[in-house]
Amino acid sequence: MKLAAADSRLWRPMQKSLKSPEYARLIATLIAARDAAGISQQKLAEQLDEHQSFIAKYEGGERRIDLIEFIAIARALGADPVKLFRDFVAGKPAPRTKTRKKR
Repeated sequence: MKLAAADSRLWRPMQKSLKSPEYARLIATLIAARDAAGISQQKLAEQLDEHQSFIAKYEGGERRIDLIEFIAIARALGADPVKLFRDFVAGKPAPRTKTRKKR
């Protein structure tokens, strides 16, 4: 049995990969929210009582975040976690962020 998303489109079978398009879109949403808030990875990490590498790893696709972490991150950014998640489930693309230079 397949379950419908909030917008009534059927989702594909679950992929547990860090590289799935849906997970990439979720992380892009959080990165865009951080950019919009003007908060650095270091400052966000301090607000979450984490190391900067925690932020770098989930933003870089090396680490998954769970729902509780998603809520904490959104709140630390001054964003509404329910709105962010609702937009994600509705299939809205993540806002574009500035192009970052790779080191």
